[in-house]
Amino acid sequence: MTSDTPSPQAPTLAEALASGAVVLDGGMSNQLESAGHDLSDELWSARLLAERPEAITEAHLAYFEAGANVAITSSYQATFEGFARRGIGREEAARLLALSVELAREAARQARDKGITQPLWVAASVGPYGAMLADGSEYRGRYGLTVDELERFHRPRLEVLAAAAPDVLALETVPDADEAEALLRAVRGLGVPAWLSYSIAGGRTRAGQPLEEAFAPAADVDEVIAVGVNCCAPEDVEGAVAIAARVTGKPVVVYPNSGEAWDAEARAWIGRSTFAPEQVLGWRESGARLIGGCCRVGPEAVASIARTLATA
Repeated sequence: MTSDTPSPQAPTLAEALASGAVVLDGGMSNQLESAGHDLSDELWSARLLAERPEAITEAHLAYFEAGANVAITSSYQATFEGFARRGIGREEAARLLALSVELAREAARQARDKGITQPLWVAASVGPYGAMLADGSEYRGRYGLTVDELERFHRPRLEVLAAAAPDVLALETVPDADEAEALLRAVRGLGVPAWLSYSIAGGRTRAGQPLEEAFAPAADVDEVIAVGVNCCAPEDVEGAVAIAARVTGKPVVVYPNSGEAWDAEARAWIGRSTFAPEQVLGWRESGARLIGGCCRVGPEAVASIARTLATA
């Protein structure tokens, strides 16, 4: 496999999921913060796309070196509207969105140069509408927008990211089944596969919908190669995996937080970590095939996940 576009002999991510588990990376923001970068900004890690792109490549490389097969780009909070508030026009915003994919590709090239031989894929992050608001709305949903309005918000960014040729689009941290419907509409016809991942609390989306209802629309969308959950408590994962697998029949993606809780007003993490890499065996048994970590899960934990999956 080459470090850019996979060769015809290399598996696609969907093919890899059909044959076993694939390791996702961990949190981008915590890795950047551990390297000394200040992310106290509405653009969060997306600010570094403009100011310190090499730092993003270094963060991706740290996860590849830890054993991750998939790098999720730094575009979660990168939107035309969010960049516009910083005085960045649409043309430059589109360039920065595309750059997020290229930085992950560059990390894969560097990983190859370091002798890493496992398959490497790039997932272009598409965060929810609430991430652009930067006020914690992505953990509530119910923005007061229609499905059509949400589709119009997401489609232009998806088009730019798809044109940058990632291996997959990561529709992630979705709090609301209505927003998921908008995203599923928006990915149709883009020519790039996607996964859909909800942020949940217990057996419901953050907006309160039962997971059986939330997962169901993805079952018949050909573009969707995996469904699941992320940015949630580790304790909520196993039950959600079983529901996603049963309702959709698709491979399941899981990448929970460390177990600490985000205080949006204080912009700080509180509580203690409950993430244990050995939990991934139960997740895999329930149907998880894309497995990693989200906020506060770093390279050390990802390395443990990779070892656990490789030896079990």
